[in-house]
Amino acid sequence: MPKHPWAAALIVCAGLPAIAQEVEVRIGIARGLGTATTMIAIEKGYFKEAGIKVVPEELDSAANVMTLLAQGQLQVIEGGITVGYFNAIERGLPLAIVADRVSTPLNHKLLVRADLADTIKKPADLRGRSIASNGPGTVTTYEVGKILKSGGVGIKDVDIKILNFVQMGIGLANKAVDAALVIQPWASQYVEQGVAKILADPDDYADPRPLTIAVNIANMDWVAKNRELVKRYFVAYQKAAYEYCQAYHGGKNRQEVVDIIVRTGMETRPDVLNRYPWPARNPNGRINVPSLMDMQTYYMGEGLTTKELPVERLLTNEFVDYATEKLGPFKLENTASKLDGCR
Repeated sequence: MPKHPWAAALIVCAGLPAIAQEVEVRIGIARGLGTATTMIAIEKGYFKEAGIKVVPEELDSAANVMTLLAQGQLQVIEGGITVGYFNAIERGLPLAIVADRVSTPLNHKLLVRADLADTIKKPADLRGRSIASNGPGTVTTYEVGKILKSGGVGIKDVDIKILNFVQMGIGLANKAVDAALVIQPWASQYVEQGVAKILADPDDYADPRPLTIAVNIANMDWVAKNRELVKRYFVAYQKAAYEYCQAYHGGKNRQEVVDIIVRTGMETRPDVLNRYPWPARNPNGRINVPSLMDMQTYYMGEGLTTKELPVERLLTNEFVDYATEKLGPFKLENTASKLDGCR
């Protein structure tokens, strides 16, 4: 559920040309590096130039807000591709994925307690064990499921415990859970602290690749009534995605982007941003359709969804393709970068 607007994130650069009257767009966001692109577009005035006033609302989980999005209380949400999304489409809610947000390499890790590292050496050893996930039916369920499947273990063969990523470190340390699917920077921190060791990397089990786990989802009734506005929105958003990806690869704007991330509270520790890997994304906004459909197949196989939906009901590339046409395709500045993703 939304908590409150982030007024601090609405500071924009003065003196930029803008459409006279700004149209308010309310978006649901989750605190983290996946939302850095939106913060860049806000802070650098790209939305303002497009005649848009973005009002972010903090969310606990995208899985909890599909109804709010469908009712028009939010126009866009940024979050994971959850079971709740597929179920919302099955119910006929007017939603669709409109842009990528996080794709391989994810740099997520399946961690095991340090004291169990000699006992749990492979996915098959997790049968009957407790595994922490950040929410019921979230995309981490899929990530854990793909890893378990390689060892002949189903999601119903383990005990899923719902914890946020901070609580996962506590749970591993006090032996409340045996393993946890953890995102950055916590994954690297827990290993450095000695409370856990890496068992598996979901990127190694993602097939087909790249795996898209987080996206922008829009209310399509609102889109239908505001198509030109939505085009402007995603031109501004994709312009910022290009900047995020340049910084991801150590471009000349790296410090500027780090400063924006810290100032807007997506990650308040500069040392963390400089020490640990960032989530990747497709700078041109498209998601990997085979990956999306495999996710749907997995959820159906686990009995979490009941209906196979066609891809045209799940997403549209209209707005990211328009943005790419307007901006031109992404061109990496730091060609010496060896990092995967964001290309």
